[in-house]
Amino acid sequence: MAPSHFSPLSARAALSSSAFHALFKSSSRFSWKSTGKLQQTLAGSIEKTGVGLHSGKVSTVRMRPHLAGGGRCFELQSRFVPASIDHVEESPLCTTLSKDGYRVRTVEHLLSALEATGVDNCRIEVVGLDAGDRDVEVPILDGSAGEWVEAIEGVGLKVAKDACGNSLEKMAPYLDEPVHVWRNDSFVVAFPSSQVHISCGINFPHVPSIGCQWFSASIEYDSFYKREIAPSRTFCVHEEVEKMRSSGLIKGGSLENALVCSVDKGWLNPPLRFNEEPCRHKALDLIGDLSLFARCGSQGLPVGHIVAYKSGHALHAGFLRCLL
Repeated sequence: MAPSHFSPLSARAALSSSAFHALFKSSSRFSWKSTGKLQQTLAGSIEKTGVGLHSGKVSTVRMRPHLAGGGRCFELQSRFVPASIDHVEESPLCTTLSKDGYRVRTVEHLLSALEATGVDNCRIEVVGLDAGDRDVEVPILDGSAGEWVEAIEGVGLKVAKDACGNSLEKMAPYLDEPVHVWRNDSFVVAFPSSQVHISCGINFPHVPSIGCQWFSASIEYDSFYKREIAPSRTFCVHEEVEKMRSSGLIKGGSLENALVCSVDKGWLNPPLRFNEEPCRHKALDLIGDLSLFARCGSQGLPVGHIVAYKSGHALHAGFLRCLL
């Protein structure tokens, strides 16, 4: 009998081609189509240590190559938590994945970098200072995805092989009809398109230095993501910091890993890397959250024009569930 922490990922990766394609069932709202590319994985291992934004605890992330068809999967004490919408647990101000009592928080920046750079299959071990901790958080680093992208580029990528030594084609979900979700005046809407195009809007009328911003771009090449999106950092309003901390959040937040803006004084730790850096960071978060639509090493980000206004992690998850 297999141990309770046995992962079916290696078995899944050895599926025949016909069985592999059978896993990709389209719906009336989207169709799985080949990207014309083979699935990739890391060419080496990556290790980074840092503090968690919300827990304030130090953790280490170790990323390793994975079998084709295995997808992206977090590992805690030899237990596996797939990076899938099926395992998203609603939590404030971050995206959390959980399975069988094991939980990993603030996965969005790392997943955004993996999705954008084409790391389709990857094992991601997260270890806290307490080796027995079942609730861990991915380090915030500098608040952006830049360090993750640099680390991925440092080891490079290779074509992933399954347990039988075969490569697998990379599939992607193409939107076939408009899809939308909303909550009050926040919404995510997506339209069919031949390429991935993202438009993000935010509105902070009570914070003049942020105000209303929009960022829109076609996400065609990882070099664009690296240059225009990955460096953008998470942000917050200074007057809301104490309230968040009293709620048990942003215990590891600082001027070194987040942009902080005051209602009256403006940005407390300039300069910004982009004029609309807060809005670009929302695009970064959106890519990370939508990557959770991936399955078996596929692309997660739906091919379409996706428009998000005043959206957050919960609404992004709601959008993916609507697609399903």
